[in-house]
Amino acid sequence: MQQALEIIVGGLLQGGAFALVALGFALIYRVTGMLNLAQGAFVIVGALLLYTFHQVLAWPLALAFLASLFISVIIGTVLAQFVLEPALRKLPPGGSIMITAGLLTLFEGAILLTWGSQPYQLDPFTGSRSYEVFGILFPTQAPWDAGGTVLIVAAMWYVLQKTRFGMALRACSENHAAAALMGIDVRRMTIASFAAAAGIGAIAGMLIGPIISLEFSGGGIFSTSGFIALSIGGAASFFGPIVGGLSLGLIEQGAAGYISSMFSTTIALILLLVMLVVRPTGLIAGRIHRREDVRDVPKNQSSVSTRLNGTQKRALGAVALLAIVFAPFLVSAQLLSSLVIAGIIYIALLGLDVLMGYCGLVSLGNAAFMATGGYTAAICCIDFHLAPLLGMLAGLVVSLVCASILSFVTVKLRGLYMALATLSFGLLIDSLALGMRDWTGGPSGLPGIPSFSIGSLVFASPTANYYLVWGIVVVSLVALANAMRSDFGRALRAIHTDQTAALSLGVDVPRYKLYAFLIGAAFASISGSLLAFDFHFISPTMVSTDQSFLLVTMLIIGGEATLVGPVIGVILLTLLPTLFQFLDTYKTMASGLLLVAALLYFPSGLYGGFTSLVRRLSGTPRTPSPTVLTAD
Repeated sequence: MQQALEIIVGGLLQGGAFALVALGFALIYRVTGMLNLAQGAFVIVGALLLYTFHQVLAWPLALAFLASLFISVIIGTVLAQFVLEPALRKLPPGGSIMITAGLLTLFEGAILLTWGSQPYQLDPFTGSRSYEVFGILFPTQAPWDAGGTVLIVAAMWYVLQKTRFGMALRACSENHAAAALMGIDVRRMTIASFAAAAGIGAIAGMLIGPIISLEFSGGGIFSTSGFIALSIGGAASFFGPIVGGLSLGLIEQGAAGYISSMFSTTIALILLLVMLVVRPTGLIAGRIHRREDVRDVPKNQSSVSTRLNGTQKRALGAVALLAIVFAPFLVSAQLLSSLVIAGIIYIALLGLDVLMGYCGLVSLGNAAFMATGGYTAAICCIDFHLAPLLGMLAGLVVSLVCASILSFVTVKLRGLYMALATLSFGLLIDSLALGMRDWTGGPSGLPGIPSFSIGSLVFASPTANYYLVWGIVVVSLVALANAMRSDFGRALRAIHTDQTAALSLGVDVPRYKLYAFLIGAAFASISGSLLAFDFHFISPTMVSTDQSFLLVTMLIIGGEATLVGPVIGVILLTLLPTLFQFLDTYKTMASGLLLVAALLYFPSGLYGGFTSLVRRLSGTPRTPSPTVLTAD
């Protein structure tokens, strides 16, 4: 009984932090319709600022707390004004989600450069000795956590329900156009919601900082937890995030106490996927009814065709093919190995481009299929002594089965919920890879994977692997290019433009979404298997959810719906850090910065800029594309 009560106490304390993060999520979502994946970063930023001011500079706790809160709010306000609010005007919902993912990566890189990779922990506000009440041990930070959470929730409720500012925020959440007609400055309310959410996140971090480890990558964990809590409780109700956060804390603590801490997140994610099927609006439904699959592209932005003509395509293709053929004779052994890795990642990007670029479905967990294919192939070869080709095919089958099961959820979802489902699946695979030690090796990974082979032909050298990988790339490019010019490709573009309109035109939207999802999973699975065979090793960090975000970053930087554009993103984020080792320290921050810049200023990607330049230099007139409705 005592153990159960202590688990409940621990769950409520942890859930309180999740509830505050979810409350920040909900505030922004209700006012803007944007899912702010960077929300969890403010938890870490606020806590580390307090650590610096209070424990390093020896400021009084109250002053350090206020200074940390003030700086966090200022950061949130600046980002809202110059990045997030412009993104809401320029980008469709899918792009808005990805720009916040870029900000999350940017935050992680900045925290890594500022505070390093070592973990930190705040000192408890009032001593470090636990105290006992009715036989239950409470950490000394417990009253601060509980009291702070209650105070913030009460203050937010009062502001939203009883003040003119709160009524203006609620009016914006109901209808932006109607709020503007009432004289409400919608842009100001948008920025204010981001600033308030940043402050809530920072307070959550400072309150829970003494009982958790603070690391540069922890923002993603809190964003994910807040995201799950929001989805469990419901985004449209004020108390939904609170109920979801407390429920998530109790579930994770209960699973850790009675099953294993390795599977506590797994159980929460499985519950979430079930919730998405049974009740996607959460436990507490609200009154927001916003169509999330479509948003008007601003009228002053006309997209310009980035397609090359036939002669230009043939010339570019011939140059690229010659470069692929002769590269092994022109580069060093180290660079050749890097080109192999770049080609393997590019294979995964080809499938992701079909899914996101052509079909318009935001996938935040595609690296999970890399993990599924890679681990399955490795286990088949090591434990069951199958040939590598058969292991790769087994991984492909398992990945397609998993994708088919997941598509049962995803094909019915749009917007926020589609992104959530794919992210949840990615995190679920991460958790299983860490927890199933007997099969996957756990955090240490799985060594002893043989080289890839087809019969007696073994691809053991960098040169052999290079021609294998890039041969697959060339064949895949030709096949997918032809497919995207067919009725299949036109159907995917119609779904991307507007799912409802596509349905009215007779397009079987669920079937085509399933096909796109399976293509993305298949290419990711092959990529994961090749990665395992090339390294002779696979670990959770190689195919984690962070890799999913990196894949999306590469795709957007290079150019979506181009097939060839993503190779530019691969070069920037894979080859350049290899060639210039000093850049590796800045890779995380650069990834986030490039993603944000590409979304705001290069909507067609660097490949689009390149093709536009080629068309201008060749005198080919630019062909404006009609303004369309873009779905996520």
